[in-house]
Amino acid sequence: MGMIRINNLRFHTFNGVLPEERRNGQQLALDIAIDYPIETRVRHDDVHETINYAEVRQVADDFISSHSYKLIESLANHLLETLLAAFPTVNGITLKIRKYSVPMPGIFDDVEIEVEGAPHAD
Repeated sequence: MGMIRINNLRFHTFNGVLPEERRNGQQLALDIAIDYPIETRVRHDDVHETINYAEVRQVADDFISSHSYKLIESLANHLLETLLAAFPTVNGITLKIRKYSVPMPGIFDDVEIEVEGAPHAD
């Protein structure tokens, strides 16, 4: 089955548990993988037969810029619900969110949260 991937979208956000995280903000990165049957739905080289990447990015941008959470797990769950509602023709979406400035000891690149879901059947 086909997959559409938008990798490493970057956002400056004000998510976090600590007051300085919410005050100063930090960078988050997103990977959005969309399960979409490209092989059967894209037949005429027409953007209306597929998922518009710019619209996916805009939905993510609008959501992230207007919401703030203490936990990136909450951000991931609510953004996933928003994307699934906005694009009901997909088979499913996997969303990864990476946080780079995590206030914990040790040497590491980032912390990553991954969630996945499918649109609800009506």
